[in-house]
Amino acid sequence: MPVKPKEVLTTGDVARLCRVTIRTVIKWYEQGRLEGYRLPGSRDRRFTRAAVGRFLAESGLPAELHREGSPLVLVVDDDDGIRALVSKYLGNLGVLEVDEASSGWEAGLKIASRKPRLLLLDYRLGDTTGDRVVDTIRGMSGLEQPSIVIMSAHLTDEQADHILRHGADAWLPKPFDLAKLRDTVYGQLGIAS
Repeated sequence: MPVKPKEVLTTGDVARLCRVTIRTVIKWYEQGRLEGYRLPGSRDRRFTRAAVGRFLAESGLPAELHREGSPLVLVVDDDDGIRALVSKYLGNLGVLEVDEASSGWEAGLKIASRKPRLLLLDYRLGDTTGDRVVDTIRGMSGLEQPSIVIMSAHLTDEQADHILRHGADAWLPKPFDLAKLRDTVYGQLGIAS
């Protein structure tokens, strides 16, 4: 069973993640820029992982919340713009580690080496199709099977039903709303939104 990431962070945790001093984090909190709370009867502060993720996204700071145990999502799309948008959005949520692949071949290598919990897979890749990637992954013995969400602007409902019956866990038609993407990812990973 994977280790669940720490949901409540200390001032020191946030300082390490943001690569700033503890005093800077306290200042962000006191200015109301970083949502958190004080422990009763103490000067110590605590911050939820989600609040820190929102703060990083709003501030334009790099999201460094990828700790041991954070669920890894592999975004596989041959469109650089879509891949970058999806990766940045998910990374800025503050609860996921995100990696990218631009082809089925690269995805296979990363699945074997990084063992993602979720694969966001474009159906039409330059070197293969989503159903072939799904078949390959589902046929790999000894692999902890990731959830697979197919993304496509080209699938009909009938084609989507076919790929869902043959091993994919969900389908997101493109273009998709980012909130729908988040909800689908969180649902597949069992994360409360």
